[in-house]
Amino acid sequence: MSGAVDGPQPGGRAASAPLLGRQAEPTVFELSSPGRRAWSFRSSDLPSWQAHELVPPEHLASEPVALPELSERDLVAHHTRLTSRQYSVDLGAYPLGSCTMKYNPKLADATAGLAGLARVHPAAPAALTQGWLELLVGLGTSLAEITGMSAVSLQPPAGAAGELTGLLIMRAHHAHVGGSGAVRTKVLIPDSAHGTNPASVTLGGYRTVTVPSDHRGCVDMGALRRLLDDEVAGIMLTNPNTLGLFEEDIAEIAQAVHEIGGLVYYDGANLNAILGVTRPGDMGFDIVHLNLHKTFAVPHGGGGPGAGPVAVTEALAEYLPGPLPVLSHGRYHWQTPSRSIGRVHGWHGNTLALARAYAYVLATGGDGLRRVAEAAVLNANWLRQRLRGHYEIPYDRPCMHECVVSAAGLRRTHGVRATDVAKRLLEHGFHAPTVSFPLVVDEALMIEPTETESPQTVAALAQALIDIAATASPEDRHAPRGTPVARVDEARAARRLTATFDARGQG
Repeated sequence: MSGAVDGPQPGGRAASAPLLGRQAEPTVFELSSPGRRAWSFRSSDLPSWQAHELVPPEHLASEPVALPELSERDLVAHHTRLTSRQYSVDLGAYPLGSCTMKYNPKLADATAGLAGLARVHPAAPAALTQGWLELLVGLGTSLAEITGMSAVSLQPPAGAAGELTGLLIMRAHHAHVGGSGAVRTKVLIPDSAHGTNPASVTLGGYRTVTVPSDHRGCVDMGALRRLLDDEVAGIMLTNPNTLGLFEEDIAEIAQAVHEIGGLVYYDGANLNAILGVTRPGDMGFDIVHLNLHKTFAVPHGGGGPGAGPVAVTEALAEYLPGPLPVLSHGRYHWQTPSRSIGRVHGWHGNTLALARAYAYVLATGGDGLRRVAEAAVLNANWLRQRLRGHYEIPYDRPCMHECVVSAAGLRRTHGVRATDVAKRLLEHGFHAPTVSFPLVVDEALMIEPTETESPQTVAALAQALIDIAATASPEDRHAPRGTPVARVDEARAARRLTATFDARGQG
């Protein structure tokens, strides 16, 4: 944990703005020159061969593939220039709300690179991997303590996989204890839920039922009680919720769901806000999944590898996916729970990601994890107060790890939307926050500074947002300006992606 605790860091406009104003980098096709090669081999006396001798003629192309031709020097220079333009958590503030894109200490990287961990084959028997199993048991024990649960499976390879695993455990539980009772077909989800929850519920074979929020931005208890019946398998929510607000009635919510025989599922997307302060198990949750790539020093990494362990109460431990690493008679071995839902990953999870997380937990310690949450909450609340009067604050009360503000006023006055604000932030050298989510807030800007950003960086981010609001105009719809790539039509690109390049400049 650095930044808010350890003091000033370079960041924001001064650190990254110069990178955004450079001219567009040519493609490798534009740099290509006929006859150039990025390699050369010495001649030898090995016999030559023709393509048709190894590949049947019907599978041969009629002419060579039009590949770019560059020297090694030009190729390396091209990719090096591109890397200098990539934005990352190592470069500056990355305030994507709900995603918890925080700086990951290099200690975790070094741990994952240890030869004794990285060079072990997952099929190696337990007798030869006692160190690995000890690490996995230690991590599972730590995560159980952090969440207030009894047992943990480290298998799920991502957060969404953890969600599905938790729902399959819910289904297995109801199938086992249901008897001749009504079939449970529904899972309740607040309208402020994490975005992947409805998809996971559907994949788990359930139907989603939305619970509205009340004037506080929390679950409407009256609406919840009207939706509870013997067809409800459980409720799936995170606390704090996606508005960054703590569900004050969480104990009452858990009791109400338990009274009709349902289970209470905790989406760990926002666990960064409560580390060492409170635990899902203490709130009444039965199932918890954790996003190690959000809270425990595992990078997001362009889609993976992540880690989404699932923790459960003692009553649900028999359903966990197996095999699980266990310690018995002084030796570690693998053991599958009696009513296991089966494997959810080919091996034992993304183990090097798990090693990163355990290194972070051990290095930070219990007291350090609490300071993580406290600094994250402090940064978010400072930012909320600083933006007051410049942006609308739909639920203006103390927030947790992230604050949600609205650009609806800018839209009414200047025609400037949340997306335009986000694009203008690129001109100030910052990555944009999450926009237009959660859906219950009009023109939402969901900002999560995390604990790893210093007060100076958070202040620079706030000032950039204030400057954007003060100078808002219809021209902002053309932002970003001065960057190598101008604004693209994101909706059209998502629906009609054409990932090609015509060397003649016509594609």
